[in-house]
Amino acid sequence: MHRLRTLALLVVAMSAIGLASCSSSSSSSTTTTSTTAAPSTTTTVANGGAGTTAPSSTTSSIPPVSEPSPAGTFGTKPTVVVPNGAPPTVLQSSDLIVGKGANTVTASDTVTVQYVGVAWSTGKQFDASWDDGNGQPVSFPLDEVIPGWTQGMVGMKVGGRRELVIPPSLAYGAQGKAPIGPNETLIFIVDLYKIS
Repeated sequence: MHRLRTLALLVVAMSAIGLASCSSSSSSSTTTTSTTAAPSTTTTVANGGAGTTAPSSTTSSIPPVSEPSPAGTFGTKPTVVVPNGAPPTVLQSSDLIVGKGANTVTASDTVTVQYVGVAWSTGKQFDASWDDGNGQPVSFPLDEVIPGWTQGMVGMKVGGRRELVIPPSLAYGAQGKAPIGPNETLIFIVDLYKIS
């Protein structure tokens, strides 16, 4: 009986040591997962225009997209994923692919981009430059678009892909603009080709 108790204590002690090791390893894994899941603390590394890691916040003053869409490949039409829950009331912006251009976008620049726009409430696309007939990038001055674009594009570099979640107050507000309904939150994914 004494021998059985000793063996049982030995098994319990070994299990405790094993669990302690697992706990330490699990703790490290949790930290890694938490870092990856928190876009504001990670950085996307572009590899020839194609990023594969978690997105990062675009600036410290604009929060990152809560549940970013997949990064995809620069220059190909992206897949937009509507996050779960209620839409945000503030602009959110995340780089899905970080550009490598020398200059960054300012609010007064003209940009050449490809983009896709989706309505939060329906998850349906309302516009996409990829589908406009010729599928070529389009150019426009940022001071002539909705405030969510003007603010959300600042700091972006050529070769980058950015996701913007724009609340109605920085889009088309209570009046909407067909085909966008009143008080609609908009999700855009934008590839930046040129700054001028």
